[in-house]
Amino acid sequence: MTPPGRPDISNAFRNALETADRPLLGIWLMLNSFNATEGISWAGFDWATIDGEHAPIELPDVVHHLRILEGSPTAPIVRLAWNDPILLKRHLDIGVGSFMLPFVQSAQEARTAVQAMHYPPRGLRGMAGMHRADRFGHVPDYTETASENLFLICQIETVHAMDNLEEILAVDGVDSVFFGPSDLSASFGRPGDAQGEMVTELILRARDRAAASGKFVGALAADDEQARKFLSAGFDYVNVAIDAALLFRAADARAADYRRLGHALIKV
Repeated sequence: MTPPGRPDISNAFRNALETADRPLLGIWLMLNSFNATEGISWAGFDWATIDGEHAPIELPDVVHHLRILEGSPTAPIVRLAWNDPILLKRHLDIGVGSFMLPFVQSAQEARTAVQAMHYPPRGLRGMAGMHRADRFGHVPDYTETASENLFLICQIETVHAMDNLEEILAVDGVDSVFFGPSDLSASFGRPGDAQGEMVTELILRARDRAAASGKFVGALAADDEQARKFLSAGFDYVNVAIDAALLFRAADARAADYRRLGHALIKV
């Protein structure tokens, strides 16, 4: 029996960015619901971030979310809990290709991430004989070609990171920066004001600085108005929704509507 051809392990998110003629629209996955992820994966978003930082999503969960998204038009990104070589190694071996790392504040921290992602001699990634990333041994040249299919996003979330933006972008192996308005608002002394004018303008100015590097630039939008501004400003990709927020806000609105109706029907 003739074995199947070499599995395609190319990076879906990088491919989408390089071929898009418009900003790519994303959604954050925090519910850790495989059914929700599957439904969302066909909704029309270009990419989805599996959030391992602020959601109860662990390594076995990530595998299932990847399997769902890899069979859909929505490209997966995984946000790790931290810029940690062990976390990177374990997620690389299960087939994560696009990583988002929180709180990268310096070029050295970015270089540490790059080293952890790549095999020697470029980096320090540990070797494994068979894993999901090489389709359990069915990609014979995986070790030689793995670096071609990785994508590293460094989150810019603090005053210090903003000051070091150009140095972070200059690190070979950093493919993109991504601005998080919530942590930026806190770092700049305005916690809870992620959608405010000050934070929005700060991110817009930083986008121009980042775009000068020739690398991709993304952001999370805290509300619809901010999303429209980011999309109009030329960001390459913008997160415009969160699965949990869509569910809970719709539930709140539904309950409120019928509670008002119920009160109107109370007999006096």
